[in-house]
Order: sequence, then structure tokens, then C-alpha cells
Amino acid sequence: MMKIYNTLTHQKEDFKPIEPGKVRMYVCGLTTYDYCHIGHARMLVAFDVVVRYLRAIGYQVTYVRNITDIDDKIIRRASENGEGFGQLTERFIRYMHEDEAMLHVLPPDIEPRATGHIAGIITMVKTLIANGSAYAADNGDVYFSVPGFANYARLSRKHPDELLAGARIEIDETNKHDPRDFALWKSAKAGEPGWESPWGFGRPGWHIECSAMSTTCLGHTFDIHGGGSDLMFPHHDNEIAQSEAATGKHFVNLWMHNGPVRVNDEKMSKSLNNFFTVREVLKKYPAEVIRYFLVASHYRSFINYSEETLQISWDAVERFYHALKGLDTTGVIAALDTGYEARFHAAMQDDFNTPEAIGVLFELAREINRLRNEDAGKAASLAVLLRQLAGLLGLLESDPAEFLRTGSAVDPAAVESLLAQRLAARTAKNWAEADRIRDQLKALNVVVEDRNGVSGWRIERPVQD
Repeated sequence: MMKIYNTLTHQKEDFKPIEPGKVRMYVCGLTTYDYCHIGHARMLVAFDVVVRYLRAIGYQVTYVRNITDIDDKIIRRASENGEGFGQLTERFIRYMHEDEAMLHVLPPDIEPRATGHIAGIITMVKTLIANGSAYAADNGDVYFSVPGFANYARLSRKHPDELLAGARIEIDETNKHDPRDFALWKSAKAGEPGWESPWGFGRPGWHIECSAMSTTCLGHTFDIHGGGSDLMFPHHDNEIAQSEAATGKHFVNLWMHNGPVRVNDEKMSKSLNNFFTVREVLKKYPAEVIRYFLVASHYRSFINYSEETLQISWDAVERFYHALKGLDTTGVIAALDTGYEARFHAAMQDDFNTPEAIGVLFELAREINRLRNEDAGKAASLAVLLRQLAGLLGLLESDPAEFLRTGSAVDPAAVESLLAQRLAARTAKNWAEADRIRDQLKALNVVVEDRNGVSGWRIERPVQD
């Protein structure tokens, strides 16, 4: 039985979808006004693994991940750039999709944009006003009445005093009935984008966007809602309140939250100058190394980004590819009844325990290395199994020889030419020339590997400071 930790109940629960065999899942996506950073990547990859695995064990998953393409940050950045907000968001949505593709993140089944759901948002706000859960202020804003919703903040479990202390202070506080109340609709200032509504020209609040998009795409009640742990309060608490007040239905059965990314044991922040975009990191490390770094820790834990942890991740991925390299797996069927597969799935079905699952993969790689010289056939069948299991995490999808040549500026064609010259020297028994060429390649951090009369090569990565 699959067990998943429910943030709402603070315990692991047997996973029982509303409709047997089918999973409806919504994850809060990005606000598209800047490049994806490594924290965004953590969320994207974590829930990509969840979706991959649920599908692998037979569930039909409908995966919805939204795009916030209108909010205060977007309007401010577009104004600073002197461009329309739509131009800004289209550009960064394209960049986001490029980053996802590099990290082998599968696209969601449905990717709704807030601007495409304005009519549904207005309808939901009207419903909330009609049933007394919200009120329109004189300035054109609409607010949700927090005191009128029983058991508010049951997800974050914040104390009422914490709610008051953390209440977001609006510019015009006098329009609120209670400082904890939050905006469902905001009146547009002069020159700002917006839409016509019963309360005047304006735009939706951030929280109501997700409620409208999720319930439109998945129904009033669905199986899983995910997102970063930083969204638990106020965003997800507010989603619960406004969704259940509008529909009269239980909103979500199971809440999942991925942990944050720290940088050198500090909170990642632009103010601390320790903020890294996916594109910056990809200039130094292969995409698969970054993905491994993101899945090697349990999705609920925090992970620490540093040069050291990325180097450790690179070493780990290389170990897997060394185990796979040189084995002919053409037409080979994965080994059965080895015990590795059962233990891998046991780990994954225990709240997606990727660290334990990866530990099983390392045991499998060691077994492949042990067998490769004494039973190449069995080693090859285990290699197929290793690829299959790792593929459920989005790993080991590259050619081993090609991956092991990454991380260097050497020209592969030039290396192959030197290897051909070395082979000619060895054939002529000109050992001095063959050794000279080997030393020339070594100076380029190219390691020559002679095996069964064939010379291969890989890059030996220099230790980085």
C-alpha cells in the first residue's frame, strides 16, 4: 500500500484516491516574471518524480500545474522594463519550459494560466460575496472574511496571535473588516492592467487564482495538492478557506509540500547574494547532475546547495554510468527476482523515499561491476534493470560514454583522431609514440581506457575549488 505524508494531518496515510486507479493532482507553479531558480527546480523535480512513479505503478494521473501570469510582481517588473505584462510573462514562460526540458521534467497534463480563468475567478468571488464569506470594500477591492471561516489555518496550524502578527498590511487598511482578511479582487491603479468586474476594473488576488483553476480543472474535491513548504501559509491556508466556502465541499484529501533549498547552510535570498538560477547552474554542471542533487534527498527535507554537494552528485552519477559503460544490452531483458526491484519499490511507496531507493540503485551498480568480467550476460540484464528503475526518477537516460565525456572543453573529434594515431603507433609497436599520445591526452584530462583490444576514453574532472 502506497503511503504518503499528509501535511494536513502531519502523518503518513494509506493513499486511497477518490476514484480507484485515477489520481487528480494540482501543484502550485511559478509566477513568471524572472528566471527559474534552484528552489523552483526543487519543486518541479520533486513533483515530477511523484507523477512519474504514480504512473509507473499503474495510476492514471491528471497532473495540473498552474502558471501565475498576473500579479503585483509581474506588473512592477513589466513597468520597470517598459513592456506589457503579457510580453514579460510569455518570455519567462518560454524560459521556464526550456529549463524544465533540460532537467527532464515532464510537462503537466494541464497548465492553466490565471489570465485564462478570469471569468471563473469572478464567478467564485460573486459566490463568496453572496453567501456572506466575502465583502466588497468601497475602493473596489473584495476581501475574504477570515473570522467567518471555522478552523482557518488548519493546514499551517498557526496560532491566532501568529495570524495577526503575520497579517499582510495593505496600503489602505481601513477597507478591511479584520486585519487577517485577504484580497480576492484588487482594484487596478491608473495604468495597471485589469478586467471589468461587478466591483470595477481590477485583477484577481493571488490566492483566488489557484482555487478557481484547480476546481475548474479537477473538480471541487481532488486527491493531491502540492507545492513548496513556503506556500503553506498564507497561500494554501487561504485556498482551503475560499474554496470550501465557495463550494461547500472538502477541498483536498492530501497535501504534499517539498522542503526548501538552502545555500551553504543559509536561506537562499537575493539580499544575501546567494541566489542561483537554473541557467547559471547549468553552465557549470550537467543537467542530470542537478537532477540527481535534487532527488537524492527526501522531498520533504531541506537540501543544501553548495559546490561540494554538486561535486558529490556529479561523482555519484559518474559511478552509475561507469557501471553501465561497455555493456552490450541490445535485446537484453531486465533481470527478474533479484530483490533489488522489490526494495526499490518498497522505498518509493514509503512516501517517495528517494534516498533509500537510490541506495538500492548503488547496490545494483556494485553488483554489475562485480559481474561484468565473470558473467557479462547477467551484468547486462542487471544494467537494464538499473536503467529502468533509475528512469522512474528521471535519471540515467544518457549514453554512458557520452556522459562520461562531459565537463570538458575538449573536441571529441580531436580526441578520436589522437586515439586513431595512438592505435596506429601501437600496431607498429612504436610504444614511445603511443605513450606520448597518451600523455598528450592526459594533459587534456582525457583518460584512455584499453579493454579487449578497443580504446575508449572519458574525461577525468579536475577537482574544483
